[in-house]
Amino acid sequence: MARLSSSEINALRENLPEEVDRIAFFEGTEAPGCSPLNAEKREGVYACAVCGEVLFTSKEKYESGSGWPSFWAPAHDQALETKRDFKLIMPRTEFHCANCGAHGGHVFPDGPQPTGLRYCVNGAVLDFKPAQGEN
Repeated sequence: MARLSSSEINALRENLPEEVDRIAFFEGTEAPGCSPLNAEKREGVYACAVCGEVLFTSKEKYESGSGWPSFWAPAHDQALETKRDFKLIMPRTEFHCANCGAHGGHVFPDGPQPTGLRYCVNGAVLDFKPAQGEN
């Protein structure tokens, strides 16, 4: 997958709500429990709110109790990029949309099998798209 150019990303950013831009491009975090996607149970896909790239599916979503939407794997191997984050005392693994670079959240090694991973996502940077036939 080819990453969008800086000018393409800047054009997309012009129409983003301030909160989405803050999280996506200044590596912000939303308050736990505030995303309506925490309670989303329908089948569908979770796309990047900036560029529309599908990042996760409902098949990998689970209730982690963390206060943020959580997934045990991305939608496909090329959906995300990761980097080390040293903003807190303990280093963490941060993930971004591979298409536009928008910050999504962090991945932790305390999730369910089969991966044992927990992708802890800021719901503000996801657009849920229900599967056909789901309301």
